[in-house]
Amino acid sequence: MATFPFTSLFPLTLSSPSSSSKLSTLHAFRASTSEYVSSQHTPRREFLKGLALMPLPLVVLREPPPSHAREVEVGSFLPPSPSDPSFVLFTASPKDTPALRAGNVQPYKFLLPPTWKQARVANILSGNYCQPKCAEPWVEVKFEDEKQGKVQVVASPLIRLTNKPNATIEDIGSPEKLIASLGPFVTGNTFDPEELLETSVEKLGDQTYYKYVLETPYALTGTHNLAKATAKGNTVVLFVVSANDKQWQTSEETLKTVLDSFQV
Repeated sequence: MATFPFTSLFPLTLSSPSSSSKLSTLHAFRASTSEYVSSQHTPRREFLKGLALMPLPLVVLREPPPSHAREVEVGSFLPPSPSDPSFVLFTASPKDTPALRAGNVQPYKFLLPPTWKQARVANILSGNYCQPKCAEPWVEVKFEDEKQGKVQVVASPLIRLTNKPNATIEDIGSPEKLIASLGPFVTGNTFDPEELLETSVEKLGDQTYYKYVLETPYALTGTHNLAKATAKGNTVVLFVVSANDKQWQTSEETLKTVLDSFQV
């Protein structure tokens, strides 16, 4: 710790100094102190000045990915479909979502064009925070292609739709009743029954699926939406295929193929 040379700053005198000598002494003290502090701090100032001039490494802060989404085309890591090699097959496993790891959703699969990419699902939408008992629907996975459209899998707790445990989709009600409850999760905002153009029922083995065609001019997901829903275990799983007008014009058949391929 530095000490000031007080003996040199305050010369001793036995006589009473005059006002002018007092001022001279004060000015001398200030000048000496300023010169001393400046000389003592010069190395530190030079050091800080050197730091300011040094090139600093570029640091990029990135938010941790909320899912295992990959920013690459799915054709680079998913296998070709055995039924149609022009598509790839996505089969969900427990490593893909919190609900699959918790056993709240049974594995599902569907086809995708190989050029699509998996999109990240925000943590607040993924159900990660509420497993194993979620009160509201959550998004399982999302895939998209800017030229063709997007798909997402939405899971809803069965208890939200019926009090009957392990209910089938028929137990919940008609296709119209189900879409009235889950419609906002298709459109991303609101659902108007007039937007529903077509419904159908499909049987695959012992599993029943409700299918929907919607024209949704005010939907956040797109002006065209296809959906397919089924119930298994304690969950209703909703598969949504969405497109805007331009995407729909060029990719309608592709999107319908993707919808038909969905199975739980």
